[in-house]
Amino acid sequence: MLIVLPGDNIIGTIKHVFERNPRANKIVDEIHLLAREYGDVLKIMNFCGTHEWTISHYGLRTLMPDNVELIAGPGCPVCITPGYYVDLLIDLSFEEYVIHTYGDAYKLPGTRIRGVRSLYEAHASGGKVRVVYSFLDSLKHALREKDEKHVFFAVGFETTMPTTAFPLMAHSVPENLLILHAYRLTPPVMKHLLENRPDIRLDGVIAPGHVSSIIGANAWVFLPEEYNIPVVVSGFEPVDVLLAVKYILEMKLEDKPRLVNEYTRVVRPEGNISAKKAIQKVYEARTAYWRAIGYIPDSGAYPKKEYRNRDLAAVLGIEEKPGPREHLPGCRCPDVVLGAAKPTDCPLFMKRCTPENPYGPCMVSSEGTCRIWAENMPLII
Repeated sequence: MLIVLPGDNIIGTIKHVFERNPRANKIVDEIHLLAREYGDVLKIMNFCGTHEWTISHYGLRTLMPDNVELIAGPGCPVCITPGYYVDLLIDLSFEEYVIHTYGDAYKLPGTRIRGVRSLYEAHASGGKVRVVYSFLDSLKHALREKDEKHVFFAVGFETTMPTTAFPLMAHSVPENLLILHAYRLTPPVMKHLLENRPDIRLDGVIAPGHVSSIIGANAWVFLPEEYNIPVVVSGFEPVDVLLAVKYILEMKLEDKPRLVNEYTRVVRPEGNISAKKAIQKVYEARTAYWRAIGYIPDSGAYPKKEYRNRDLAAVLGIEEKPGPREHLPGCRCPDVVLGAAKPTDCPLFMKRCTPENPYGPCMVSSEGTCRIWAENMPLII
């Protein structure tokens, strides 16, 4: 089965799904048969930004039956990083600190409407900002440049937390390098969504593959056990996502929601034991702010007392506090992150807010839903 849409690029991209894995053709047929038998509308949320990229880039929504809807969820850590962190780092970059940031947070806007709004603009205006690939890069720079004071902007979910946890645990972070911890934990936000947004009805969840490689597939068993929602831990090939949809449909038809680990080639039930031990030793879960979404219990990872000597907030005595414009006027990113709106529902999408000049945080990172849709518009339906 091949759905043909106008445009050579679209046809070629969807053909590539089937050329990439011959099983895809059969799986799509099975999805249509199962969906016809199910009858009702089925809403499936993919948690990870990379899953959303796979779905959008390969046009998987065009292959879905009319009653199967794939919804993007809160899988972009940059999108939910509080803007007041950016404001703080911008100010420090013009003082005595060299700010180290991942590339996908480089253009993340802060809360200010005028003046310097991002680390990218700070760098262009003379601020000391450096793009790094990893915390290891920051360690190397700090060891080489001992006369400079450095700050690493630690953005991410559980996937990136071991990169700072292991050096902190080994006490190998030099005194001239501080860390601004913006880490967020993923299962709590899914619980928050299910318990506080009844308007977002979910029939199934595709759990994040990268995160699950650290925390384990079993971290998501609460979805079927507590909320009666089928969940599939999926890989990132198009056929992985198609299989996840098929498995969720089968579970709905059987009325037996459970946890399925489709990504067994990478994800173990218990996860990465050594990485989890390092995270648990160094960090503690506390209530944390998610940009324009609000405070979520036990959703932030902050260093325990014995490791706060390298924590920027603790060393400088900074109180974490949302800015007045965490929700930028007109931006619907909070709704997009929680699956309550599509990027095309936002009046600023591809008008005032573009990949070249992002206004809202969902247009910044390669894992942001708005950025993904903007770069794959011919395949979005």
